[in-house]
Amino acid sequence: MKIRCGWANSDPLYTEYHDKEWGVPIHNDRKLFEMLILEGAQAGLSWITILRKRENYRRAFGGFNPTKIANYDRRKIKSLLANDGIVRNKLKVEAAVANAKAFLHTQKEFGTFDKYIWRFVNGVPIQNAWKNLKHVPALAAESTAMSKDLKRRGFNFVGPTICYAFMQATGMVNDHISRCFRHSEVRKLTGQMR
Repeated sequence: MKIRCGWANSDPLYTEYHDKEWGVPIHNDRKLFEMLILEGAQAGLSWITILRKRENYRRAFGGFNPTKIANYDRRKIKSLLANDGIVRNKLKVEAAVANAKAFLHTQKEFGTFDKYIWRFVNGVPIQNAWKNLKHVPALAAESTAMSKDLKRRGFNFVGPTICYAFMQATGMVNDHISRCFRHSEVRKLTGQMR
């Protein structure tokens, strides 16, 4: 039997996400934007809630096309707030639109959002080796710096804890517990140690 991070065993959707996605380094701007929006939507909720609504989010937010989302008007925001397939929180929906605009500005400044966001870990995933889940932190110096800079650029719902969850999800940090079968697999994806 495979040993997984404890949280991954509570629901088949969690297990699939853990085994295939969580901690895998992402360098695709559209995917990074998606994860940034989803992590912000998750604030105050469980991640399983967002995973269950993920396909609805993809449809409702035009495949997470930041150019489209940046142009959403009041009417579109109102229709999103009536969509029970997503988290119908006005602040979070409005933040997605603001974040799309900030994302496009940041992308233009750095060439890609990938180049910008991976600077917070010097382009190399942080490789942790926690013995159990109680040792995994909720934030780090890198996520705090990321949060501060994102907020300065006009992003919302990007506090240090949300940024750390984003870092875990996008492979900027490997927080699989050391006994988890994915820990070594994810570590090998980078071919680098830190």
